[in-house]
Amino acid sequence: MKNESTTIDVHGESSSAMKGKAPLIGLATSGGSGGYKRGLTIFDFLLRLAAIIAAAVAAATMFTSDETLPFFTQFLQFEAGYDDLPTFQFFVIAMSLVAGYLVLSLPFSVVTIVRPLATAPRLLLLVLDTAVLVLNVAAASSAAAISYLAHSGNQNTNWLPICQQFGDFCQKTSGAVVSSFISVVFFTILIVLSGVALKKH
Repeated sequence: MKNESTTIDVHGESSSAMKGKAPLIGLATSGGSGGYKRGLTIFDFLLRLAAIIAAAVAAATMFTSDETLPFFTQFLQFEAGYDDLPTFQFFVIAMSLVAGYLVLSLPFSVVTIVRPLATAPRLLLLVLDTAVLVLNVAAASSAAAISYLAHSGNQNTNWLPICQQFGDFCQKTSGAVVSSFISVVFFTILIVLSGVALKKH
């Protein structure tokens, strides 16, 4: 009889302990989810800061890529600048817009840090990031094509490479293109983070 009563007491005690612990487990899971999303939003904010630097450096480097050769005549001067090529002009304007958008998106990123469970600002950033990514890719790709022609030329169309003469110009334009593609990588990661954060909801 002692054994039976002891067995009954043990089972009753464990079931009450299970009932008491069940709400605590639920609370711990909810808190962990909120902390995970807050971590994603903080990483999102830091990535936006890095993307701002990359886009601004790309625009500024291309904008200051003018070079004048040391030899010239009374009627002829050899000069190369971004404004000589419409593609590079588009690049400067597009990357400036990208950098400006990223600056304006920072307050929305802060909102997602303060309220990590809010879906509206995260969805808005996802849509706008995707649109601006298209602009960034278009600017980087078109400038990369012109930069390649400047370095290698094209024998079929008799386009001669100019980088042997305008070395500093080509170096700056190539650096601007690389920086713009770094911005593309940052945007891609931002979009993936936004998708993961929304999926968790």
